[in-house]
Amino acid sequence: MARILCVDDEPAALSLKKEILEQAGYAVTTAVSVKDALQHLENVDYDAIVTDWRFEEGEGRTIVEAAKSRFSIPVVVVSGYVGEAFHAAEPLADIYIEKPADSRELLQILKILLEVKTNKVNKSLNR
Repeated sequence: MARILCVDDEPAALSLKKEILEQAGYAVTTAVSVKDALQHLENVDYDAIVTDWRFEEGEGRTIVEAAKSRFSIPVVVVSGYVGEAFHAAEPLADIYIEKPADSRELLQILKILLEVKTNKVNKSLNR
């Protein structure tokens, strides 16, 4: 079962994404802030991250940077500010989805990203 870190400072959006991901069979941990997300990343090995972009105390850029530079975790940004997020983040998230996200699209994207990650790990182990 893949472990997903879901980050959003809007309780209703966070709850909905968590429910969608859990119904699809993922183990979901939620975070309501950038700081909370970074603490979770330090303590648990996640398979992917689904995050908003704008937070009261900062941008999702910090989450994307941590996920990509330290952990190489696939990141999906789900935000009402996709254009801003796409042009501001370096390194880039794997994909950007405009809010409100279609649940089927989100699940399909996660499935593909997790398969790619698994294939990369398997190839590196077989060398």
